Amino acid sequence: MKQISATSTHLRPRGGEEQQTTAVELLFDLVYVFAITQLSHLVIAHLDLTGTAQAVFLLWVVWWAWIYTTWMVNWFDPRSGKVRLVLIGCTLASLLMAAAIPTAFGGNALLFAACYTALQVGRNVASVSLLSRSHALRMVLERICVWSALSGVLWIAGGLAPASLRLAFWGPALLVDLAAPLLGYRTPGLGRAHTDDYPVEGGHFAERFQSFVIIALGESIVVTGASAAAKGLGGLTIVALGTAFLVSGGLWWLYFGEVAENSRAHLRSAADTGALARDAYTYLHLPIVAGIIMVAVGDDLLISSPDGALSAAGMTMTVGGPALYLAGESLFRLRMIGSVSAKRALAIVLLALFGAAAGGLPALAVSVVVAALLGALAAWEYPTVQAPNPR
Repeated sequence: MKQISATSTHLRPRGGEEQQTTAVELLFDLVYVFAITQLSHLVIAHLDLTGTAQAVFLLWVVWWAWIYTTWMVNWFDPRSGKVRLVLIGCTLASLLMAAAIPTAFGGNALLFAACYTALQVGRNVASVSLLSRSHALRMVLERICVWSALSGVLWIAGGLAPASLRLAFWGPALLVDLAAPLLGYRTPGLGRAHTDDYPVEGGHFAERFQSFVIIALGESIVVTGASAAAKGLGGLTIVALGTAFLVSGGLWWLYFGEVAENSRAHLRSAADTGALARDAYTYLHLPIVAGIIMVAVGDDLLISSPDGALSAAGMTMTVGGPALYLAGESLFRLRMIGSVSAKRALAIVLLALFGAAAGGLPALAVSVVVAALLGALAAWEYPTVQAPNPR
């Protein structure tokens, strides 16, 4: 595994020293609590195929903005004043982008696209400027700059285009962004990057993604608690709120009880940390986050009408959210260690069967079954959870 030499004062030290998450990184993350809340509210307000499809599209964009900044601060040291200023700029652009989410496909399309483009291109250009021309990481970042500029042109064009033509630009723009890492940022005159050209510090990298899962779970609790407080804390509402918390608690337990620490150890000891970080974290964590957002929507429906029957869309959110979450964790585990938990696979099947058969049941009854199933899975796995390898 190649190492990134910390010859620049702006890079984190390497050579076995464990890196810590800094306060400015946590400030950056706080904006994404707001962004995830915006996405949840978008789905709640437009619980139909169009609204959900738009939310999924925007989630990809929000995720990609956070991802690239997370990669950047795994290499660059926020204790450097210049790096900290770059992160503050990223935080401001992210805040404006998140504020535009509800009308990103409408009146604030240009604001959304311009903020996302400024975040991606600005951060990448700034990163290049912080490295000497001879540094090995600089050429990787130069390739990334070219790809982010290419997609940026399409994002801005889509923001300027009529609403009916917006996806004609934004669809290809997102495809460019998503494909770039898989293609090694191949650039004319610069060639392509290989994953061992940009290794990560595994402990810090894994911790950042664990923080995002906490952000998403915390947002789910915030949305549910606010809905319950607004409705009034009657007996049925209190039971519904407690049930919603048990669902979120089950998801937390299942991720942090086994997945998080063991994966952190595997990433630290991997021969090619860049490839593992790209596949298992950059791509395969998104279903986990999407599942949490679906759970938040389902919880809002539960609080709003605990004794009412769920619509097909509501059932998809309430039961499909935990199933997608577990599926994402299973894919993540498969990429990390080459195996899938049979217990979690069974839980996914049971959730799917229950969702198909539970039509007409009250929302509270459905959520109680989901909470019980997640709790049973956590209890079933608990005796077999192994302490992480300290390597």
